[in-house]
Amino acid sequence: MVNSVADRDAPISMLSVRDYFPQLSKQKQLYAHYMSKASHAGTRIVLRQVSKESESIYDTLLYVHLQLDGNYPDEPETKLYLDYFSQFLSNLGNYKSFGDAKFVPGCSKEFFTKILKSASLKLENPPPSGSKDFNTLGQLVDEGIYFINEKIAFLGYPSEGFVSSYYLGGKVSAEDMALLKQEVFGRLGILPENTRIEKLKEKEFAIWVASENKTNTLAPTYPNSNFTLSNGSTVSFKFGDHSRELGIVASYLQKAKEYAANDTQRHMLDQYIDHFTSGSSHAHKEAQKLWVKDISPAIETNIGFIETYREPSGIIGEFESLVAIQNEERTAKFSTLVSNAQDFITLLPWDSAFEKNEFHPPDFTSIEVLTFAGSGIPAGINIPNYDDVRLNVGFKNVSLGNILSASAKGSSTHPPSFIAPEDRPIYDKCQGDSFEVQVGIHELLGHGSGKLLSETKDGFNFDKENPPLGLDGKPVTTYYKLGETWGSKFSSVAGSFEECRAEVIAMYLITNRKLLEIFGFKTKEDQDNIIYAGYLQMARAGLLALEYWDPESGKWGQPHMQARFSIMKTFLKHSPNPKFLQIEPLDDGKDLVIRLDKSLIETAGHECVKDYLQHLHIYKSTADVENGSKYYNERSQVTPDLAKLRDLVVSKRLPRKQFVQANTILTPSGEVELKEYEETPFGLIKSFIERET
Repeated sequence: MVNSVADRDAPISMLSVRDYFPQLSKQKQLYAHYMSKASHAGTRIVLRQVSKESESIYDTLLYVHLQLDGNYPDEPETKLYLDYFSQFLSNLGNYKSFGDAKFVPGCSKEFFTKILKSASLKLENPPPSGSKDFNTLGQLVDEGIYFINEKIAFLGYPSEGFVSSYYLGGKVSAEDMALLKQEVFGRLGILPENTRIEKLKEKEFAIWVASENKTNTLAPTYPNSNFTLSNGSTVSFKFGDHSRELGIVASYLQKAKEYAANDTQRHMLDQYIDHFTSGSSHAHKEAQKLWVKDISPAIETNIGFIETYREPSGIIGEFESLVAIQNEERTAKFSTLVSNAQDFITLLPWDSAFEKNEFHPPDFTSIEVLTFAGSGIPAGINIPNYDDVRLNVGFKNVSLGNILSASAKGSSTHPPSFIAPEDRPIYDKCQGDSFEVQVGIHELLGHGSGKLLSETKDGFNFDKENPPLGLDGKPVTTYYKLGETWGSKFSSVAGSFEECRAEVIAMYLITNRKLLEIFGFKTKEDQDNIIYAGYLQMARAGLLALEYWDPESGKWGQPHMQARFSIMKTFLKHSPNPKFLQIEPLDDGKDLVIRLDKSLIETAGHECVKDYLQHLHIYKSTADVENGSKYYNERSQVTPDLAKLRDLVVSKRLPRKQFVQANTILTPSGEVELKEYEETPFGLIKSFIERET
């Protein structure tokens, strides 16, 4: 089982925008304010999607803090209680956003209940704000907060003993989701991102649609009555999931509309409001089309049920909302990368038949995050995730500047593990800059490249009679049939597979000197250091990924880390020169160090990266799910020699950084004030107390 105790002394960083917010006009400040309020109004949706206990834990922890006015006992275990509190808020739930593993307080259950009682709470009474899943506060503590075993330690299919709040009622299985995916969502042309699945009986399902409306206003697209599937199962649609929260979200979007910068933003907000009010999945897709067309706004926003990583079948999205301010200086750098993107894409190692006929240059901006509502904040975003929108309209790349800056900050109390002393100067100096380059390539050229060979309404988007040659040198025989998508075809492996493909493209192109010049690295020495730091960073990330692999189940708990492990394993076991990457034990196996041969990066290293990339890309492009899934699963399989390192990796794990977000306050005079907080658990807690959730 993973280390289930909440991180101790996790570094906390304030996502400051105080250098940017005051420069905005009053109109833009008001737009940002109302979009931020709409974002935070979805907090409880995220909690509900993480676990059945998370919302009750949230209410309990905040209630206790308010009752005690932040005055906790001066005892050693108080620190452990606050460690749990801050990690819970940072993840919006009691499962890590990065790893999908449950964490429990480091303090004893006796001390935890002592804190509750000091706030005049009784264990025999219901939790604050009530709960349909826990009759008493004591039950919440025993079963929701502290109980853990090898199965509920992870998110996954309930039929396999794991936990998922995307499913209600009976134990939903992979077979159930495959059936619903094909015969409900696929057949009716309904997008599943804003749904949850309730298994009423063995062959009876209710599909809950997230909407303010509690009645179906979308018939006949969403059938009003029960219907039967091929195996005899019956299905019905229910509306009004998260009704209260989405009503608040829609009301703030309506206010934000008054301060929108242009008609595109106003029409986009209309579609968002329709989506959250009625539940129409197609309204959200229309909003995303307009969002793509809103080029380089001063206030960047996106909201909806976006990423599908945490739902086991990979089709239902977690609520997420972003509000940020454009960093014009950094954006100029990315704009140059965008203007040269087509040239770099032609360097990728596949035939032009596997690439889009025309690259639609996306809007690529660097932004400073004001608000990010969700279980975790990424360093970069490439959306929308709708394949047809990406192909026909385009997409945006967004680099989150203050996340990158905060992530790159070193810690004197937590030096990087497994980095050799002689590598520390380059690693410490260049890790942040190299990561920025990697994220840029990953989002723009990684997720932005590639073509899915597909059947269309008008025929095919490739020469069906003379298809391109596959990995075996023979014409490919597989493709996406009408209505099939990357996600529906590759299902649960799709997220990790695509993240891996984008990461490998970053490793493939980070050695390009012209590209590095765009990022300001002009000398060969600087470029060599950025390249080395990038490869070293990836090797270390792949090693650290072992924490997110469960040896009992063989299950990966985080798609990005599964991807990074497979890349590290490629360096280690699939390079033509075995000296390219070596893992050297130290102190009789009590420690280890990464040895990456800098002189081999652009030869042996690049060669194994190229081979891996070709396989990933062509399997994806040709819908070869059988060979592609087998290949990726084998490449990310933990071999016995690497499995032996897991305990050491876990013992050396460093706490994940936590972020405090600012709040905006509307004064009686109609001005918007920005409020930031101290970089402590108390600052993090206060930021939540002072916002509407």
